[in-house]
Amino acid sequence: MNKLLNKEPDRIEQLVSEKRVKLHLFEPSQRKIWTVVGKTEEHWVDPDGCFCSCPGFYFGSINGKTSCYHLDSIQYAKNQNKFETIIFSDDEFSSFLDGLISDL
Repeated sequence: MNKLLNKEPDRIEQLVSEKRVKLHLFEPSQRKIWTVVGKTEEHWVDPDGCFCSCPGFYFGSINGKTSCYHLDSIQYAKNQNKFETIIFSDDEFSSFLDGLISDL
């Protein structure tokens, strides 16, 4: 059996248990931005649009993959209700997006 495939569930559980799956909630609009904090960077993830900013998602999509472990981590965290919610004001939304985009 492929060792890489066996490591992915462990990686997902580790991300969730270490509270590296984040929901950034903006109030009062209730806009949501999901991120997953990796070893060296934070990745923006859109679970509804099936998108992740990580290179693995990009190169995987070229080869027909529709997910990455960051997307899977968010789904797992939502199912387990184990993610960190960070509340922001709607006034902070633009600067948050600017920072997120500049890191891409």
